Amino acid sequence: MKKIGLLSDTHSYIDEKIMNFFKDCDELWHAGDIGNIETADAISRKKTLKAVYGNIDGQDVRIVYPQIQSFNCESVKVLMTHIGGYPGRYEKTMKEAISKIKPNLFISGHSHILKVIYDDKNELLHINPGAAGKSGMHRVQTAIRFEIDGAEIKNLEVFEKQRS
Repeated sequence: MKKIGLLSDTHSYIDEKIMNFFKDCDELWHAGDIGNIETADAISRKKTLKAVYGNIDGQDVRIVYPQIQSFNCESVKVLMTHIGGYPGRYEKTMKEAISKIKPNLFISGHSHILKVIYDDKNELLHINPGAAGKSGMHRVQTAIRFEIDGAEIKNLEVFEKQRS
């Protein structure tokens, strides 16, 4: 079993309350718009980090992290990118990737809106963790943690904090 912390859209800001929310996690996954490589490095010093770059990320981040990641966690096939869309409205490239890779879990960020949706058509769980940083139109900082146990995704918990 793996405990996963999921965040997105930090925009160069790490909230210690969110990092405390992740204290028992085995890995952290970042769905893009990290902000800068220093932010990624600070996160990866605390936990193993899997990340993708987002549209605001510069070359420093893009050299280290890909635009799209596909990997297995336990028996769950994961597909992660920054700009991905939602079930029924996936971004074109991601619609093709979902069809080809057939993930069990599709993660994207970008919208700054936390959503967890089961996609019946593609038989996958879609998660957008919202925005963990302070930049953007969101009023609440959000993040998610969950467990992957074999092929099961379970015990999903949401972190919410009014943005200061």
